[in-house]
Amino acid sequence: MSWITYDQAAIEDLAARMELRKPNRRAVAKVVEEIQSGDGREVVCDLATGVGKTYICRALIDYLADQGVRNVLIVTPGRTIQRKTLANFDPGSPKFVPGANYEPIVIHPENYAGGRVGDALHDPDALKVFIFNVQLLTKPTAKTSRTTYMTDEFIGTALYEHLRTVDDLVIIADEHHVYRSEAKKFHEAVRDLQPRALVGLTATPDDADRRVPGRVIFEYSLAEAIADQLVKVPVIVYREDGHTDVRTQLADACHLRKVKEEATREWADTNGRPVVNPVLFVVCQSIEEATETADILAGPGFIEDPKAVLQVTSGSKEDALEALASIESPESPVRAVVSVNMLKEGWDVKNISVIVALRTLASKTLTEQILGRGLRLPYGKRVGFSMIDSVDIIAHESYRQLLASKDSLLENTLLQRSTPTDKGGPVNAGIGGSGAKSPHAETETQGMIVFTAEAPVRDGGDSSDAPEAVFLGMAAMEQRLAEADAEKHKIPQTMRPKDGAPIIKFPSRRLLEKPDTYSLAFVSSEAVAAEGRKFKYAIEVELRRTAVDAARGIDDSVSTFTQEQKSATATQHSWPISKIREDLEERILNLPQLKLTHDEVEHAQRIVGAFLGSAIEGDDEDSTPWEEARAKLALSQLERLVVSSFRQKLAKTEHEFVTVSVPPLAQPMPGQTMSRMEITDKVIRGMGYTGWDCSILPVVYFDARSTEVKLANLMDASPKVKWWLRLESRGDTYIQLDSGSKYFPDFIAIDVDGVHWLVEGKSNAEASSEAVLAKKEAAVAWAKEVTDRGDLGTWRYLFATEDHLSQAKSWDVLLTITGAHG
Repeated sequence: MSWITYDQAAIEDLAARMELRKPNRRAVAKVVEEIQSGDGREVVCDLATGVGKTYICRALIDYLADQGVRNVLIVTPGRTIQRKTLANFDPGSPKFVPGANYEPIVIHPENYAGGRVGDALHDPDALKVFIFNVQLLTKPTAKTSRTTYMTDEFIGTALYEHLRTVDDLVIIADEHHVYRSEAKKFHEAVRDLQPRALVGLTATPDDADRRVPGRVIFEYSLAEAIADQLVKVPVIVYREDGHTDVRTQLADACHLRKVKEEATREWADTNGRPVVNPVLFVVCQSIEEATETADILAGPGFIEDPKAVLQVTSGSKEDALEALASIESPESPVRAVVSVNMLKEGWDVKNISVIVALRTLASKTLTEQILGRGLRLPYGKRVGFSMIDSVDIIAHESYRQLLASKDSLLENTLLQRSTPTDKGGPVNAGIGGSGAKSPHAETETQGMIVFTAEAPVRDGGDSSDAPEAVFLGMAAMEQRLAEADAEKHKIPQTMRPKDGAPIIKFPSRRLLEKPDTYSLAFVSSEAVAAEGRKFKYAIEVELRRTAVDAARGIDDSVSTFTQEQKSATATQHSWPISKIREDLEERILNLPQLKLTHDEVEHAQRIVGAFLGSAIEGDDEDSTPWEEARAKLALSQLERLVVSSFRQKLAKTEHEFVTVSVPPLAQPMPGQTMSRMEITDKVIRGMGYTGWDCSILPVVYFDARSTEVKLANLMDASPKVKWWLRLESRGDTYIQLDSGSKYFPDFIAIDVDGVHWLVEGKSNAEASSEAVLAKKEAAVAWAKEVTDRGDLGTWRYLFATEDHLSQAKSWDVLLTITGAHG
């Protein structure tokens, strides 16, 4: 088979369809770029826990399938991750990953020895995804057997041997670093399979892989994930009175978990969302310590319910593991999980809210094993309230000890690794990385220390105006409880548009979904009728007549020659039109692209009716039978027209406009705000800024001071701008490009003449990038099309760079120097 190629448009379509986060989209693109040689290369993607390696795996499989790959093997390190991976392909599971075009046949240890799977293995068109633990792939020994190495009657050979024979095998190794402990066995098994590519996914790559040039091809650190608000903010909680004994730690943790549950329940009820119950996670160093801890938690003054405390150790029974897997369910009674260092990989839950580590806090272990369990956001994104958007780690060190070791804590919590080779260049990281421009800043308020730094910048972006991001908090227990109480009272408050402010009707451009199957519905009756008119007249078959003659030359030689004679008309078979109709319908219904359904039969009847209706004159269609030549040509031409209609429909990009009303009449009041007058050199990502006169909403968020803040200040001060609105970077206010990617503009402004302006600010470094120029071109075309329709108002597009904003002192000047007036 031909191997895969890198297709940027297909990746953009995939990212839009599966709603991939930006780092996941970049990771998929990088993997495809690196493995397109198909020479068996091993590559590794390093992504922070909670970012979504599951989506990378599923999206990569869909891309490979679209390129013709039909055999993918996912290697898992154990039963926990294997079960989770199987759930990712099960539409009935809450862990199912939606948006893929291809539904594979999933083959795993429980089902591969069967007739259906055997048939699928020999079907070259079926996409097969094999999900097996690494133990089943390593070679058997004298003491151990492997069913994958045994001949199976349905397969005709051993499964392992079958995998060796396919020529398009791609292996995806989940938690790739785990296999390093048995690296020799793992690589022997993999090399023997001779895959076209081996892709490793992990949050903690092994140092040995880092030493191989070009092995780790993509990195996305915890610092980046926190800065991009894709995971929770870690907050280390200590006691000012110095009490650091275990019972005090556990009591504090239980109290904090309870108030976080109260805040979560208040937020969920206010916003009509299901309650995701916060859970306490305690990490112990021995089974004895875990048992003692579980007993304490089940007692009075702590969780106070034995059924709400789940102890998980290496000796746990299956029912305990099932209870662990279901703690996200609203029906789960579990409020605390006690573990002995065994939940490092594969336990992907989103409701760990408080962590107690009965071990040294300032260590690499905190980051790579313990903290990772609590990073996932309960509602998929931050909601603006610390009690929901953070994971609290109860420290057993005193405040003085923590303060003395803050640099170590920060370094390990925001561990930065070697510079990645991701397309677009290295990361400019504000914390811990080699690209750091400045150390972190510390802000102390009422016992709360907040560590901020510049958000990391990728894709060759300009870091000079990167926003500040909160990476780590350190707070006294009393302060956290006070904050929880304040947030609980603030959550029910709602933010509404200012009095007199308009609700904007934004015409969002959406691509119409391309059909994933062929249908005769694609065939236009008008096009068929036009084709049918060509067949009004009989087609005669001529018999060519050639005479052979001879002549004697002057040398008495004889030569022969041929001479064309007048043609004669051949006799043809003929059939009644009812037979022609039947043959035409059968011909197009038997096309291999179609699935025979009642609807398709009706469409076939429509198509043939339109074709013959134009070809036949008179009411009695069987009064004039069709001769063989006309019938045969009609069959081939109608089939050609139908197949051409299929291709045109699937190749054509169509769009529609969906009117979106913004902003909502009521939305949750942001949890963290400050006056815009407090903006200095940087904005803080996730912080809401107040104090605007013409903003439709009283609170505004920013990502960049040199563009977005300057635009907001200019619009707010201009007498030519009546209202303006900051748009969300995720939501329904977007323009979808033909590639499938979504462009989310920065602002909408309404001037005094009622003209709506779509406004975008970009740094000088980004303004000329290919991606930005594509969005700019799409927005200009969008504004013209929307305005030309006449029923959606007048819209214009304003694109401003840092240079434009440094020159513009007014709205009119900005429109002039950017050429936005048109």
